[in-house]
Amino acid sequence: MKKIFQTAFILPLIVIIAVGLVIYKVKSKPPIEHEKLQFPTKIVEVITVKKIPFRTRATAYGNVEPAILLKAKTEVSGKINYIHPELKQGGSLAKGTVVLRIEPTTFEFSLAQSKSGLSSSKSALIQLEVEEKATRNSLKLFKANLKVGQKELKRIIKIWKKKVISRSAVDTEEQKVLQLRQQVEDLQGKLSSYASRKAITKSQIEQSKTQLAQSKDTLGRTEIKLPFDARIGNVSVEKGEFTSVGSVLFEALGTQAVEINAQLATSQFRPLLTGLSHHSTNLQEPKSLPKILAKMRLEAIVHLVGNDMEKWQGKLIRIGESIDPIRDMIDLVVAVNKPYENVIPGKRPPLLKGMYVAVEFSAPAEKMLVVPRKAIHQGRVYIATDNNELEIRTVNILYKQGKLVVINKGIKAGEKIIITDVIPVIEGLPLKPILATEYELQLAQDALGVAR
Repeated sequence: MKKIFQTAFILPLIVIIAVGLVIYKVKSKPPIEHEKLQFPTKIVEVITVKKIPFRTRATAYGNVEPAILLKAKTEVSGKINYIHPELKQGGSLAKGTVVLRIEPTTFEFSLAQSKSGLSSSKSALIQLEVEEKATRNSLKLFKANLKVGQKELKRIIKIWKKKVISRSAVDTEEQKVLQLRQQVEDLQGKLSSYASRKAITKSQIEQSKTQLAQSKDTLGRTEIKLPFDARIGNVSVEKGEFTSVGSVLFEALGTQAVEINAQLATSQFRPLLTGLSHHSTNLQEPKSLPKILAKMRLEAIVHLVGNDMEKWQGKLIRIGESIDPIRDMIDLVVAVNKPYENVIPGKRPPLLKGMYVAVEFSAPAEKMLVVPRKAIHQGRVYIATDNNELEIRTVNILYKQGKLVVINKGIKAGEKIIITDVIPVIEGLPLKPILATEYELQLAQDALGVAR
């Protein structure tokens, strides 16, 4: 009983002493220093925003077509009696080459008849002129005879009044004078008719000349020459075949230049017009388009789709008169001169009809705020402030081009934007920015379109 009492007393005492010791230890221990909690500093790459020379670029696609395409048609009917040996599809012929003839015999007969008619009319005119000259001379003679007869009649009348001769002598002389006067009047009437007769003959001569010119022209149309250096397309006739007026003979494709009707989205075309923003133009003027194209100063480089190693220098010569409302595309016609020069078989082909090509348009360089597309996050950029903290800024994008973005509002030159990923994205996040100098240089090259 005594042991139970001692145990019941000692155990609570031990517990009390232990608790007291713990309380003493806790109260006597110095207070714990608390650490200030914050996100760790992020290491990020940044570039300094600058206005750098930037060339707006866009790529359009289209097919090659000859700048000059001749579809030769017959202008006279007849049998084809000659075809040039090289007048075959794919052949090349020089300017002025006689490529085809139509049997000319019928037209040569017509030409001979026209020459004969002209010669006859000229001879008739000469004969009329000779007759007119003779009539004029005869008229002078008869007028002189008339004067002599009239003098003689006056002399005879004086003698008759003196009763020297009979009245019959006077009557005879008067009859002679009347005959001479009638002859003079007949010659004057005949002479006056020569003017109208010559006018009719001259009109016949002019008509004969016209017929002769038409005959020569028709005969000339039996022989077909190439008006330019050309490659031959489809040939639709054969030697010995009869062809009627208006029939297609062959196609000739000019080799001096080709045209590409390249199609470009209007959203890509508008940035190319930035050089015209300070110019006004009257489109009703007949020569306004060349002026607009000159002000645009667009460079056009052509290459085959899938092969951008071989390139041709092009020139924008026309802009489509309308926009495709379904695809929202505009036509840009580009000309390439001498597309058959510097051909290297197996490497650099000529620009042939139907080839599918790309046309890279480049506008003159202008200084703009250019940033990489990867620095844009849903219309916002991450800026490293002067205090090395993260700032989220909304920007206005003027347009995008490949990996580049042109910005006109939201940031200023001299600010630093982050080009690497940041997690988490929290305003005020402490940063350790590292300037990406090489990336800035590459960005400047990309903005100008300089190949790496």
